[in-house]
Amino acid sequence: MLKRTIQSWRVGILLGTMVCCPLVVQAEPARWNVDPEHSTIEFRVAHMMVSKTAGKFMDYTGFVDMDAEAGTVKAMEATIKTGSVNTHHEKRDAHLRNVDFFDVEHYPVMTFKMKSYKKTAEGYAAVGDLTLRGVTKEITLVGHYNGAAKDPWGNTRVGFNAEGKLNRKDFGMVWNKTLDSGGLVVGDEVQIRLDIECIKAKP
Repeated sequence: MLKRTIQSWRVGILLGTMVCCPLVVQAEPARWNVDPEHSTIEFRVAHMMVSKTAGKFMDYTGFVDMDAEAGTVKAMEATIKTGSVNTHHEKRDAHLRNVDFFDVEHYPVMTFKMKSYKKTAEGYAAVGDLTLRGVTKEITLVGHYNGAAKDPWGNTRVGFNAEGKLNRKDFGMVWNKTLDSGGLVVGDEVQIRLDIECIKAKP
């Protein structure tokens, strides 16, 4: 009798625990593909020590594996065709594509692969490896997850924006010229700005 009573207590405690503290099951992250028609990958770099020149890349692919409701990201990767660089100046773009800068003949793409992602008070910080001109360096992208929405055609979309920076010399882009004033034509620090929209992949 005592043994049965103890077993009943154990079952009751277990059921009570399950009711009061249900197991939390996290949703599996879904694949979200970058929509280049509604995304922008931009950069800015100092020019002549007095202003900044902006440019962007026109051809790229990428994806994010994430739980859109929780805003947690498990993976993030992108491939950018370096030859698609566009600063709205043909001669300058041709220079950027040659061996002084992107050297697109030998390095037609650059890639980013996320290594870690964490939420912050301001939004999020994604740390990953950027591979450019055969060199891999760690960079940090800081930004905001802007939530999810369904478009008129039934596609679910998510949006991010992010900023980061890198030193172009770390990737072998060392070309420069000295001004009469002693300054340099091109700055070393490159500022990155991303506005990314992704579409949920079909099952």
